[in-house]
Amino acid sequence: MTMHPGFILILVGILAFLVPKTIRKYVLGLGPLAAVFAAMNLPIGTEASFKFVEGITLNYMYVDKLGWIFTFIFSVLALVSGIYSAHNENKMEALCSMAYAGCGISVTLCKDWLSFIFFWEALAVTSVFLVWENNCKESREAGFRYLLVHMLGGNLLLAGIFLTVSAGNWDIINLQNGPHDAAYWLILIGMCVNVAMPPVNAWLVDAYANSTLTGGVFMSCMTTKVAVYALIRVFAGSEIIMWGGVLMALYGACYAIMENDMRKLLSHHIISQTGFMVAGAGIATGMALNGATAHAFCDILFKSLLFMCAGAVIYTTGIKHINKVGGMAKKLPLVAICFFSAAFSISGIPLFNGFISKAITVNAAAAAGQDMVYTLLEIASIGTFLSIPLKMGYFIFLREEDKGAEIINPLPINMKVAMSISAFLCFLYGVYPDLLYRHLPFEMAPYHPFAAGHILQYAQMLGCALIPFMMYLGHMEPHTAISLDTDWFYRKPFAWLVDRCSALFCAICSGLGGAWWVIYKKFMELSANPMDFLDAKPFRKRARYHARNYRTAIADPMMIILTVLTCMIGYLLTSIR
Repeated sequence: MTMHPGFILILVGILAFLVPKTIRKYVLGLGPLAAVFAAMNLPIGTEASFKFVEGITLNYMYVDKLGWIFTFIFSVLALVSGIYSAHNENKMEALCSMAYAGCGISVTLCKDWLSFIFFWEALAVTSVFLVWENNCKESREAGFRYLLVHMLGGNLLLAGIFLTVSAGNWDIINLQNGPHDAAYWLILIGMCVNVAMPPVNAWLVDAYANSTLTGGVFMSCMTTKVAVYALIRVFAGSEIIMWGGVLMALYGACYAIMENDMRKLLSHHIISQTGFMVAGAGIATGMALNGATAHAFCDILFKSLLFMCAGAVIYTTGIKHINKVGGMAKKLPLVAICFFSAAFSISGIPLFNGFISKAITVNAAAAAGQDMVYTLLEIASIGTFLSIPLKMGYFIFLREEDKGAEIINPLPINMKVAMSISAFLCFLYGVYPDLLYRHLPFEMAPYHPFAAGHILQYAQMLGCALIPFMMYLGHMEPHTAISLDTDWFYRKPFAWLVDRCSALFCAICSGLGGAWWVIYKKFMELSANPMDFLDAKPFRKRARYHARNYRTAIADPMMIILTVLTCMIGYLLTSIR
């Protein structure tokens, strides 16, 4: 019987939530093994569906080469991240992290739009709790902003899917060759929100840096890579996303150079590295699409490892800023080895997995005649080497000055095991690239990463980063500052609008409340003394009705009688005449 890896992870999360904490660590560390085994044994072409309502069939599992490779690496991520978080006693985080990974896998296996949007939205709902569970003011606010942005992107995507489905297109197809109508643009914008394409990119840095240390490992690789899969599947060949990917690669690298917070710096590089994948999806040759897929695969390994290493430093020292730590290679040697394994991977240094994946997309741009794209992606690669192996590696691990940072919490063994596994995989795929290349989903000419020209190309690029870093080393230490991002242009006007609308609505509420109070008070007074309606002297204070208050003097009826009598006499006299 074929098992759905995503459903297995969701069940693992539910089980981890229900069992005692003494058993939970084994569930988190070993449960995802079942998902990895299920993913490895998924035959290409497998389909599973069920009847929904009124003849609608939901194809919740369809396995092709593209879906399989993302399913497999997401399962591996869940396994390694589950081991890393096994010491965590927070059962809500255990549930949401595994359900989050399960929903990500479920998106990659969907064949129809309705199943796709269900798991896409579940991805956002489960992930926001990984931010909120950090349980501080900054995390609560960041989680709220994260949810607002994803509600916007999700609703745009949902609207586009409704339009597509209403036209009779139930299955997920490439929309690039169809009409560029409202549905096309709504779906494209909705996916670009999740891939963190500027100007809707600030949510990623905001939320990921404020997530829990273990939840951040899951988040670093799931949402954006699921969106990359979706762009490859639905918008391959779009020139818009090609240039959007180039912008992401440069934008993230530039902001990372200025950053001091470890996880914010790495979050900027999520945007940058995802840009390479998005650009490859836009170029859309077989080589470029394989490059985007391969780099997504490798990025999940080294980016999760970088977040693990940053989390290990923060966990042991309680410090998250780069300029407040130093000499950690002596205090945390295993973390330093794992960090440089990931740092060399993301920089594309030979014998590490980034070397065998990143250059496929870059060289695909040159092969497709996109010389400007090729040049800009190379420049972005220089920024990556400058900010992670050099800046983070030197100031956190290699410099002799330790800045007084002490080990206040010993590193749990499960975190060491998880980092070691990821570091080994980064090296394994770098040395034996065919382990990955044989599973790439698109046709392309044989690619040989260890060609002399390729190695020389990266040696020149890394030299371009190393020389200025060493020349200006005294000025390279980062400092804490606020870096304004694109969110300023919508957060500030939106905050002003919310403040003004709130003041207006509060004033209206206060005015209506006062008016209703006056009406209520008068109604109660009239209920107590209905004769006030007939009172000729309404300003008299009569709280209650009493007959003597309204007893009429004898002169009043006498005047009425005389008036009536006079009128009758006058009428009779006029009638006689």
